[in-house]
Amino acid sequence: MSLTIENLQASVDETPILKGLNLEIPAGEVHAIMGPNGSGKSTLSKIIAGHDDYEVTGGKVLLDGVDIAELEVDERSRAGIFLAFQYPAEVPGVSNANFLRAALQARMPEGEEIDAVSFYKDLYAKMDELEMDRKFTSRAVNEGFSGGEKKRNEILQMMMLDPRYCLLDETDSGLDIDALKVVAKGVNSMRSPNRGFLVITHYQRLLDYIKPDVVHVMSDGQIVKTGGADLALELESSGYDFLKTA
Repeated sequence: MSLTIENLQASVDETPILKGLNLEIPAGEVHAIMGPNGSGKSTLSKIIAGHDDYEVTGGKVLLDGVDIAELEVDERSRAGIFLAFQYPAEVPGVSNANFLRAALQARMPEGEEIDAVSFYKDLYAKMDELEMDRKFTSRAVNEGFSGGEKKRNEILQMMMLDPRYCLLDETDSGLDIDALKVVAKGVNSMRSPNRGFLVITHYQRLLDYIKPDVVHVMSDGQIVKTGGADLALELESSGYDFLKTA
């Protein structure tokens, strides 16, 4: 099982962003992508999730061998894709609990209903793990949340929805060290032989807590270098000067 990107090409407003990108994330592995601003990292995650601002002009996105290019965003989500946003959106008027319950209900077989007692038991246990006050269940999704609270809420959603492939788009952005540790703890609790992760970040500090199996460097819409966890340390030390001479 794997999330496989084959020769992916994509543009926005007729400007090419991804230029023949290839990537394979086997289930059970954590892959990190690093790279300079404007290299296409966030674009990649959004295209995998089905964001309609981007036009895919070539290549394939394969989920366990099945091309999901024609699937809508909600269909990709139900198939097992989850994207944690760099800037989570607010959803006024919809409580966290109702939002999560509706999302889980949408994944249930027709005619089946979520058991409310089991739902809240699971929700509270995961909130406790993320050190979230239970009052957040009744608050509107992300409305009035701090940056750190929004990021914890994203991880809570991921833990509740139990996806097969998790895309984390700069989840560490704006987090202090304590919030970073809590978020990383939630992510690490989900590591499994049956689940893959793509972690997009600019900084080694996130990878101190979420240890990647593989690190990729992205530049100008392509993966240009791949290595082990030590590659992130190398990039932290020397930056991306090697790209200028590549």
